[in-house]
Amino acid sequence: QVQLVESGGGLVQAGGSLRLSCAASARTFSTYTMAWFRQAPGKEREFVSGITWSGGSTYYADSVKGRFTISRDYAKNTVYLQMNSLKPDDAGVYYCAARTRNGRWAQVSDYDYWGQGTQVTVSS
Repeated sequence: QVQLVESGGGLVQAGGSLRLSCAASARTFSTYTMAWFRQAPGKEREFVSGITWSGGSTYYADSVKGRFTISRDYAKNTVYLQMNSLKPDDAGVYYCAARTRNGRWAQVSDYDYWGQGTQVTVSS
């Protein structure tokens, strides 16, 4: 069983930056593919970014490419999402997700574990 705890959300002005963190409880953190999703009110949860278990490959939704960066720290069992040039459309609850099996990056059901989410609000 893996517990994921997100932090780092908050209120920021458009154009600003935030760094989200997701701390994982698993000793086998290095074997998990990790991802960030977000969900705005009234909308479906959507894929934002992912990183493979090795950290060798990263993936981004087109809407965040060039602005967001995902990374992971194996010593701290933590994955990060650096968000720059934030826009009001980036607002929502951001969720950390983990899986050990193969799957599709954007498919919510392919992930085994989820955090409780952290709120990001972007003012215009």
